[in-house]
Amino acid sequence: MKILAPCQLPAMNYKQLTFNCKLLTALCLLLTVACTRPSPPVYSGQKMRGVNLVAPSQPIDTAVFRPILNINAEWVAVVPYGFCREGEPHFYFHTNKMWWGETKEGTAKTIELAHQSGLKVMLKPHAWVGRGGYTGDFDLKTEADWLMFEKDFGDYVLANARIADSTKAELFCIATEMDNFARKRAPFWRALIKQVREIYHGPLTYADNWNHYPRNPFWADLDYVGVDAYFPLSSEKHPSVETLQKGWKLHLDELEDFAAKVQKPILFTEFGYRSVDFATEKPWESNDTKAENMALQADAYRAFFKEVWPRKWLVGAFAWKWFLHQPRNFHRDAFSPQEKPAEGVLKEGYGQK
Repeated sequence: MKILAPCQLPAMNYKQLTFNCKLLTALCLLLTVACTRPSPPVYSGQKMRGVNLVAPSQPIDTAVFRPILNINAEWVAVVPYGFCREGEPHFYFHTNKMWWGETKEGTAKTIELAHQSGLKVMLKPHAWVGRGGYTGDFDLKTEADWLMFEKDFGDYVLANARIADSTKAELFCIATEMDNFARKRAPFWRALIKQVREIYHGPLTYADNWNHYPRNPFWADLDYVGVDAYFPLSSEKHPSVETLQKGWKLHLDELEDFAAKVQKPILFTEFGYRSVDFATEKPWESNDTKAENMALQADAYRAFFKEVWPRKWLVGAFAWKWFLHQPRNFHRDAFSPQEKPAEGVLKEGYGQK
């Protein structure tokens, strides 16, 4: 082996040496980040296979839960709505004017019947604003109004926490998609969560909107990061399953990074698609009119189970939405997968081990 003297080494100019040093520094930095970045938590339990129930308008019996068991679901989300008007500092709940399934008695009975049917329950209160306005935009102008509203809303959440405790519901979701309220009034929410834990001793989550969850200020106080997963996937009229899987990738990377950051597993408190054209462009929309497309709804479910369901940080998912009350005409509601091709996909997906 011939050893070269220093004077015989190949010449290297200053710019090249500087570039190599910078490259080496960058590589070292990447290796450091890769070694120190926390991994997302792995959820080791049985994934929650669920559907969000539409509160029945009339009393029910256990027969209405058989179709849910037939799609291999093991959970239901019981959803008792409360009501308010935009700009007004009052919140109304559990009144005689509501559907039977939204009263205290109806909520508790629905949970009891679900348990009798062998299903687990997430109790998941929702707010309904005015004529269907987005709850995340709800706002008030004065501190006095906020304090009044917080008293009413806090009573609503705590009343449902008591129902969750008395009926032994397996999971309590404290509220749903109150983006502006959550961001502006974080101390209220942290105090409310402490009050809830004094009443209900099971795990807690909150159903945050797909584009707000990274800004939620109180994930550290909860057990699961809850996301209503209406992520935009494709602007095509009827994209292929493969296109929809690709549409998920960026969102899944962000969700995984967030799970690693907060060290909490993620539960899809809602996911679903309408049986219409362009259903995966803006999946959160519900009040426009588009041509029926049941095949796209089924394909969107297929893409979900292929691309999303296997993620190890995913606690599970609750499909939106499932009707219990009679008479049943699910084709009129675009989101429901019932009696459509999507129901078969849901059954197959939930049947996976």
